[in-house]
Amino acid sequence: MKTSRTHKSKDQAILISVAESIGSTLGALAAKADAAAGAAKQALSGHHVTRSVKREGKKVVRKARQAARNAKKSKVARTTRRTISRGKRAVSRRAKAKK
Repeated sequence: MKTSRTHKSKDQAILISVAESIGSTLGALAAKADAAAGAAKQALSGHHVTRSVKREGKKVVRKARQAARNAKKSKVARTTRRTISRGKRAVSRRAKAKK
């Protein structure tokens, strides 16, 4: 028994239509995913974000170093150093006297 030509072409047309529909849907999804990935990459690794983080880090380091310098020069630190050095001299004098 032979099948008619019209029946094959109808099935073929439906299959082509379904395939085109699936293909276009997959293409649209792939394009959206690619665009989202690009936007996320640009947002996370943008120059302005990196620059501001580096700048703030440098500010913190600068302030810490300045505070350390000021602490070394402070009146309390100087008197403490003086007291410690006097104590060391007294200990070394006692040690020399014992010998």
